[in-house]
Amino acid sequence: MGIVSALGSGVDSVWSRLLAGASGIRAVEGFSTDDLACKIGGEVFLRDFSEDLLEDDSGAASVKYYSDSSGLTTRDRRRLDKFIQYGVLASGAAIADSGYELSSDEQSYRTGVILGSGMGGVRTVATAQRVLQESGSRRVSPFSVPYSMINSLSGEVALRHGYRGCNHAVVSACATGSHALGEGGRLIMCDSADVMIVGGSEATVTELSFSAFCASRAMSVGFNAAPHCASRPWDRARDGFVMGEGAGVLVLEEYSHARKRGARVYAELCGYGSTCDAYHITAPDPSARSSYMSMLHAFKQSGFSVEDVGYGNAHSTSTPLGDDIELRMIERLYGGCANGLSISSTKSSLGHSLGATGAIEAILAICALRAGDMPPTLNLEEPSLESSIDRLALRGKSKDLRAVFSNSFGFGGSNVCLVFGKC
Repeated sequence: MGIVSALGSGVDSVWSRLLAGASGIRAVEGFSTDDLACKIGGEVFLRDFSEDLLEDDSGAASVKYYSDSSGLTTRDRRRLDKFIQYGVLASGAAIADSGYELSSDEQSYRTGVILGSGMGGVRTVATAQRVLQESGSRRVSPFSVPYSMINSLSGEVALRHGYRGCNHAVVSACATGSHALGEGGRLIMCDSADVMIVGGSEATVTELSFSAFCASRAMSVGFNAAPHCASRPWDRARDGFVMGEGAGVLVLEEYSHARKRGARVYAELCGYGSTCDAYHITAPDPSARSSYMSMLHAFKQSGFSVEDVGYGNAHSTSTPLGDDIELRMIERLYGGCANGLSISSTKSSLGHSLGATGAIEAILAICALRAGDMPPTLNLEEPSLESSIDRLALRGKSKDLRAVFSNSFGFGGSNVCLVFGKC
């Protein structure tokens, strides 16, 4: 598994800071926010050839990710869109963590890549448009096309590692990373691959993205003076999501193939449920009929009962409408067993990284499963709804876990639930 995020890079580092209640949300530095209502985000800082971690008084992290072993050259950093860079870094970390190496030309065709993004090369598109307006068409970079394409990340990873199997991108807004996991698992289950590199990447802390989301009044604007307090899932004072960015990548492998080579197995992908609201292009269905069915399908496929699944990483983004809808939907699924469930929203620490968030949160759910430690929901001081479900307000807890779930819901009505079990 590999992560690049506003809390740092590397699964162990991010996990330890998450459990400690750290926040990666801070004032945006990458562009001027003078004309924007929202001035904060879960920004990833890329500084050359260092791995230092700095903290300010709020506990926010400014992480310098690049090292000599990052695999990204100076030319790569100048040429590739940031979402590709984040995805390449997270993929390299995940592949190294897996210990997987191609053993033959045949095996290269049994190894595929599904890496998605919700918005892709936003920076590349914005730069090309600015150059066009200021300098004319002859000055637009020829790289504007390949490095704005969402599937350029999966292609770049395959090119660097020699993977010749199925290669494409999933695009389903905030459900992208979770869909990549589920579809990669299906390819393995139908014997089209032995190994799949799956996940999502996003680099949307940009002026264009902020302008668009601020125009839709979806982002938090009331906590610019206290960034670490802005993302507050389920809290009465929440006023919108906080934009994050980064990448999450996992190596999925057929079980016997992994065991044969002595791989370290973190968890088993046991259930995958995917549905569509068919209700509205951006707003969630208040009835939560389809999101409920995505969870129901995932649980049924997994073979686990609700009593078996003791923790969930919820999608809840800190938006006034969506958080309560998801909570009531989970209560409906768990019924009389709801008081035995703990859930948290790690977006309270990382922000909402759109197409990357499902993969990042799947990794964090797996970390909880393995460690028996459940991360807190920061800033949950006064819940907007009462519930028998433990939302891990302000503090994490420990629990012996047999299975966990991770939810992702996206624009377009996409719903995904993943269930992971211990191996």
